[in-house]
Amino acid sequence: MSHDPRFFAFLKERIGLDVASVGEAIIERAVRQRSQAVQAQTPGEYWQHLQSSHDEQQALIEAVIVPETWFFRYPESFATLARLATARLAEIKQMRALRILSLPCSTGEEPYSIAMALLDAGLAPHQFKVLGLDVSPLSVERARRGVYGKNSFRGSDIAFRDRHFIEHSDGFHIADRVREQVRLQVGNLLDPALLANEASYDFVFCRNLLIYFDQPTQKQVFDVLKDLTHVDGVLFIGPAEGSLLGRHGMRSIGVPQSFAFSRHAGPVPPEPVFVPIPVPQRSAAPIPVKPRPFSTARAQVVPIKTAPPCDAGNLLSRIATLANEGKSAEARAACEQYLNNHPPAAQVFYWLGLLSDVAGSALEAQGYYRKALYLEPQHPQALMHLAALLESQGDSAGARRLQARAARSERADSESKR
Repeated sequence: MSHDPRFFAFLKERIGLDVASVGEAIIERAVRQRSQAVQAQTPGEYWQHLQSSHDEQQALIEAVIVPETWFFRYPESFATLARLATARLAEIKQMRALRILSLPCSTGEEPYSIAMALLDAGLAPHQFKVLGLDVSPLSVERARRGVYGKNSFRGSDIAFRDRHFIEHSDGFHIADRVREQVRLQVGNLLDPALLANEASYDFVFCRNLLIYFDQPTQKQVFDVLKDLTHVDGVLFIGPAEGSLLGRHGMRSIGVPQSFAFSRHAGPVPPEPVFVPIPVPQRSAAPIPVKPRPFSTARAQVVPIKTAPPCDAGNLLSRIATLANEGKSAEARAACEQYLNNHPPAAQVFYWLGLLSDVAGSALEAQGYYRKALYLEPQHPQALMHLAALLESQGDSAGARRLQARAARSERADSESKR
């Protein structure tokens, strides 16, 4: 069932997924799983079943979509939202409730985080309403249940769990006062009729979605998002997507780590102050022997001195060794082997980006770097290499933003070690 373009084309048409953004291995694994589930013996047999069954079409989409989310992911976005919402209510003289959109809302962590942030900021329930949309009915149903395990609560500050959840034997249940602020429904951002008869939204969260689309689809989705966002509204995006919005005329509001953009006609806010860092020089030369994770300056794998590594750790070390030795084809095959057998990892997508970059496939490399930053927003090598790539393409502003993030991460890391 390997490399069957029909399944790639199906996912591209239905949900806009660009195969290069996630890698063929993830899609092929989903197709294999679904083929086994319906007992299809050949790719052709499964394709015929897929064409005749709406339920199976949705099942394949569900198999490809792997929700990776938790409450208050990128905390500064929610702190910024709370400040902007208070100011926005004053601007409109509290004549109506604020309208906030979260898409894709996945299993509900983001729209519920929005509601909790605004309630904690002192907004009354009648002052705002949140709509969550997702292409996955299964995810929407889980969001409606509002029951979460410990994996949805990450980071050092989870005091909000005591305020807004009730613990039961099956998990943590979202409180009714939060649930009542959020409406959830199935919706596809590629549907031209999506929310066509509704008023625009004061704040729109659409994070870590554009990185999965090719450039024409990104433009199509951006046009929809722009129509959904009020002319004075703010669009919150993922950490790797700033340069994409910049190309379409959106401007950062200037709050570090908020990933918030507007189309306000006023002067562009100044870029955050940062300590410049060297941008790697790009060329078609072999992969530099600069120390990288899992390798030394001589491209040798650093022995792991703690517990014996699991299969995933061994494979990651093998990928690093092959890549640093210039064995690109073998390294790429090892990356695909990893993705076929383990959950997605930022380091694997970083290596795929670097391999593509060295091979001269700039767009493919950019997609892989962004995927790495989706999984690990402060991945230092992905930040620096994507900055170099954007700079080489003339996107100096995008490169500076990534350099600023890398510098902040470096400072934070240095301070934590003091």
